[in-house]
Amino acid sequence: MSETWPVHLMGIIDSTNTEAKRRVQAGFQNQWLVASQQTAGRGRQDRQWLSPQGNIYTTALFREPAGLAVALRLPFACALAVSDVVREHAPAAEVRLKWPNDVRIDRKKVSGILLETGGTGSEFWIAAGIGVNVLAVPENVSQPATSLVELGMPPSMGLEAVFGSLRRAFSVRLQQAREGFAEIRETWLARAEGLGETYHIRAGDVAFDAVFEDLGADGAMVVRLPDGSRRSISAGEVEIRRS
Repeated sequence: MSETWPVHLMGIIDSTNTEAKRRVQAGFQNQWLVASQQTAGRGRQDRQWLSPQGNIYTTALFREPAGLAVALRLPFACALAVSDVVREHAPAAEVRLKWPNDVRIDRKKVSGILLETGGTGSEFWIAAGIGVNVLAVPENVSQPATSLVELGMPPSMGLEAVFGSLRRAFSVRLQQAREGFAEIRETWLARAEGLGETYHIRAGDVAFDAVFEDLGADGAMVVRLPDGSRRSISAGEVEIRRS
């Protein structure tokens, strides 16, 4: 179980995912890496992830015998784990998941998730980087952000308690991902943001509007185009159209 993996406290470092890659090169056991602050945090598509003190910056680094099949489910599993933490510590907040793994409340992000993989066979590894805004809200970011304290969590709860919740939630969701995608998909859809609403989608060099209808068995965003046809989006930037 991932909640029993050793935890390594790193202080201020470049990024927990970058440190994870260094540890892969040196040989490693399954573990959690935790930083108090990151000087070069990264998000999807190498976007900068601002990392002020007072939040959780962690990477679960582990070997995955099932390989890529589990890795492809893990963005959704990680988003569910973070949403579980929000529901535990800020139960009044209506947490929603924006495809594929943004955890948001009132369209404000409360976390960042970055999955990286490597190796083959029994040496296949996953670095699941997760940042959770607990006390501090990053400024000058591409999307509005919020924190657990802003959402009603008492500041006295502290980072250790939230990290403990994250480890437990991640362990549960990782096990689900190893068993298949059906349960992950069902729960993700129950918490999905904008299901049935129109999204603006940019896939490669093409931009268009479409209605978000479903989550495919492969994790793709299934949308309905204006001409009535359906399309699966495996990669792209998406945002709900607001009138």
